[in-house]
Amino acid sequence: MTTTERWSTDTGGSTPHGGQLIERRLAGGEAEELSSSRQLPSLTLTPAETADLRALATGAYSPLRGFMGAKDHQACTEEMRLQDGTLWPIPVCLGLADDQRPQGDLLALRSERGDFLGVLEVEDVFERDRVAEAELVYGTTDPDHPGVARVLSSPRRAVGGPVRAVVEPLGGPVGRYALTPAETRAAFAERGWSTVVGFQTRNPVHRAHEYLMKCALENCDGLLLHPLVGPTKEGDVPAEVRMRAYHAILEYFPPDRAMLAALVAPMRYAGPREAVLHALVRKNYGCTHFIVGRDHAGVGSYYGTFDAQRLISSLPPDELGITPLRFDNAFYCRRCGGMATGKTCPHSGDDRVSLSGTQVRALLSAGELPPPEYSRPEVAEILIAAYREQAAG
Repeated sequence: MTTTERWSTDTGGSTPHGGQLIERRLAGGEAEELSSSRQLPSLTLTPAETADLRALATGAYSPLRGFMGAKDHQACTEEMRLQDGTLWPIPVCLGLADDQRPQGDLLALRSERGDFLGVLEVEDVFERDRVAEAELVYGTTDPDHPGVARVLSSPRRAVGGPVRAVVEPLGGPVGRYALTPAETRAAFAERGWSTVVGFQTRNPVHRAHEYLMKCALENCDGLLLHPLVGPTKEGDVPAEVRMRAYHAILEYFPPDRAMLAALVAPMRYAGPREAVLHALVRKNYGCTHFIVGRDHAGVGSYYGTFDAQRLISSLPPDELGITPLRFDNAFYCRRCGGMATGKTCPHSGDDRVSLSGTQVRALLSAGELPPPEYSRPEVAEILIAAYREQAAG
């Protein structure tokens, strides 16, 4: 079978994690032949596993070549490393139900709709200690944590091995922005960017985010606004709505210094460990710098405000291979007359415009614009329209 494994040192940005940009694609003819084979046993993937498969196939998860086997899973869970010592903070697993017994060397991978996604070369079938994985990776076994809930509800068994997948263009408003690492690297090179800062988000961008990106852009050639558009938790703003909001915020950046692309991967809400994963993935996309804000990839009150920054700063720079830019909580200060953080603003909380997510959602649901110091009106109007559409719905 045909597999592409590319080392992208001739394009813009950083060296991929592990030294090579690994693409695990099936050629069109092979995909057609395998998808129509009635002798090949099939495994149905969840939406999150489907997103992981695409990330593996496009090189976003380099140097992984497939779903983890037992040794990589254990090393990753316990040590934040693969069995060969390569830094990797979160397991990438493929569940296998108790009544499934892989027969032969290949499994056809299919979506919940039955669409052929690719194949997995079966190398390992093992049992996951899901409770230990939750405790070590997420720091809690609380099933109310969305990432923990996903782990605990997964099959106790997993199947590991290299994958080869069909990578087709995605439809909808996200589709044309779902660029692969090779494509973003080529775009950086075409623009002449040698330093690129990546910004991860699963939410619409408000003024504080805009401020952090602009501060980072003062020291980099370009900005990659790189929202995650894979499966997220209930209550998060839908990806198609967010994409319209990202378009609106880009009007406040020089067009030759900022670029929008979408990352198709599941959100795990793993806080500090996921901040490391997000940094490594952006390194694969060609970024040389990565913004780590307050409570990065957190949810609820499971993680401390700066736990992610502490973990990522504790890692050897040569292993991380991307420069983390750590920022304090940003806000608008009425007395300063502009955006600031606790490092630059001496004034009290009464002078700072700070709204909780609950407050913002209440305003938007009522059709009211948040203060312009908090959100650009163009972004707020897009969100208000989405809330109205949902209510009418």
